[in-house]
Order: sequence, then structure tokens, then C-alpha cells
Amino acid sequence: MLKRRKLLGLQAPTGAASPELPRSQARQRKSTQSKPLAQAKSTLALAAAREGSGSYSEAEQLYEQSLKLLSRLKAGDEVVALRVNAMVSLGSLRILYGRYAQARRRYLKARELVRVAFGTNSLEMIPALNGLGVVSKYSGNFDAAERFYSRALIIAKRILGRDHPELASLYHNLGGLEHSRGRFARAEPFARRSVEIRAKALGPAHPAVAADVAALAAILDGQGKHGEAEKLYQRALAVFRHCYGPFHHEIAVNLGNLAANRQTLGKYKEAERLYRRALGMNEKVLGSRSPDAALVRNNLGKLLTNQGRPAEAVPLLKAALAIFADVLASKHPHLRKVRRNLREAVRGLARESAKAKSKAVMVKL
Repeated sequence: MLKRRKLLGLQAPTGAASPELPRSQARQRKSTQSKPLAQAKSTLALAAAREGSGSYSEAEQLYEQSLKLLSRLKAGDEVVALRVNAMVSLGSLRILYGRYAQARRRYLKARELVRVAFGTNSLEMIPALNGLGVVSKYSGNFDAAERFYSRALIIAKRILGRDHPELASLYHNLGGLEHSRGRFARAEPFARRSVEIRAKALGPAHPAVAADVAALAAILDGQGKHGEAEKLYQRALAVFRHCYGPFHHEIAVNLGNLAANRQTLGKYKEAERLYRRALGMNEKVLGSRSPDAALVRNNLGKLLTNQGRPAEAVPLLKAALAIFADVLASKHPHLRKVRRNLREAVRGLARESAKAKSKAVMVKL
């Protein structure tokens, strides 16, 4: 079974002060830039709100709009920081839709802007490096992802200290990377550290803490600690439903992971019900061709094959394979697993067909 772990982004600092200007020049800049800058900030804030509520398509459009507004302004520190913020946020949305090449371009552009304006070891560099780590991980380049995350963590510790809430996102993502590598024991300390730091800063009922808890649950599932994992999934789902209502991408992700947990424990009817709920929610939020929808199709297809229902499984697995083949590198582990599951389902379908033909021959005789 494949599991989708939420990978958290980091926002670029947006309050960087510009160098002091002579008063006449400062007044001129204020008169020419204050209104467009305020409009860009307002658009960014609205985009972030739409993203937080799960309106990803609208958020994407607003982030693009904010970048257009910012591109017309003189590139002082504050404007650059805002542009980086918008690019990083757009990158995270591109990843949700499986547009990894577009996301990478956004993160690389953000990194270059930060390098020129603030330097390679600046606080502003952390979100760009984190984003490059996320897109590298999803593209299957795990070694590159580790390098980006580790570099971001070094900078964050030096500037922010060891217990700052921003470090929680990096620990979360390092845990997710080890989870993807199948190194669950190595992933667990990272995941627990992210929960510890963020819960201390934000409280246990914050949705970001719930995302950390859900990530820890997936790692515990990988170690066979299914009972503890189930409790954490349910805890995270309760927070997400309280914060977002009954319908949200985070809820879909965790329903899918909870379904995999139920499947592992042999509770197949419950697992199928949860998979179908997760798939419906994913398709409504992100569309039918998102990587998340493909993950759920793969897992549901595997479940149906194991239950002797290959005719239902094959279309799901073919759809999952088509999506992954479009967005993933040819040697990505997800592609290998879906191809294997599809071959198994097709063999099951062939066996069913052979049995049906055999019965038909016996009836004629």
C-alpha cells in the first residue's frame, strides 16, 4: 500500500526592512509604491486564506495575481520577500496537482532571488530550500531531498535556535523522506520532534500539529504499530474536521491512510468504505488526475484484487498508472508498485475468464 504524507511548507519572511533612504526619495517611493504594494499584500493574504480553506484553484490564481502586482514594483527587500513567499506557495500548490516541473522552477527562481537579495545563508533561504526538498522527494530524488532539507535545517538552527516552530516543518519533512525510503525507525524521531516542537508552540488542537500527528501515525503504521497509529489518525481527523468542516484535502489524505491501516488489519469492508470516501473527496478538491487520487486508486485496486474482484481493480489501477506515468520519473517506487499491482489484477482477471470458459464448456457437454 502507498501512503500519502502531508509535507509542510515554510513561508518566506515578509517583514524585511529596506535600507534607509533620503527623505525625498523615501516620500517618492511611498507615493509610487504604497498603493500597489498594499494591493499585492492584500492579494497574498487572500490567497493564503483560500489555500487554508482548501480552495486551491482560487488560491493559485490569487498567488499568480500577486506576483504580477509585485513584478511592477521596485525590488526592495520587502518586495523580494513577498515575491519569494508567493513563489513558494505556488510551488506547494503545483505539487498537490502533480505539476512537479513547474513547482521546481518556482522554487529555483525563489532561491535565486533570495541569494541575490539576502544571501545563501539567510533566513529567507529556508523556504526555498525546503520547497526544493519537497519537490525532489515527490519526484523520487531522495538524496537531493535530503541535501536540501539538511541545509535548510542547519540555517534554521543557526538563526532561529533549536526549538523554534519553523523547525517543526523541516523535521516533519525529514521524517516523510525516511518514510518514503521505507526507513520507518529512522523516520520516527523526526516525526516525534516535529509534534513536540509545534504542539508546544501552537497547542494540540492546531491543524499544523494535527498534520504532524498524522505523519507520525503513518510512520508507526510502517513499523507495524497499527493500534497506536489508528488512534493518532483519529486524533488528527478530529482536529481537521473541527477546523475545516467535513470536507477538506487533509481529511481525504488521512481517510486514505486510515483505510490502509484498516486493510492491514484485515478489516476490508471498512477499508473499502474509507478508500471510496477518500477518493471522492480527493477528486472533488484536486480533480481526478491528482497524484493523491492515484494513490487511493492504487490502494483500493490492490484491496479489490486481494478480495477476488480483479474486474473492479483493473480500471482503478490503469487510471493510477496513467497519472503516475505522466508526473513521475520512470524508476519512481510508486510506478513500480502500481505496475506490480496491475499485473497481479490482470492475472486474476485472466484466471476468472479461464474459469468462466471452463464452466461454459462443461455446461455444453
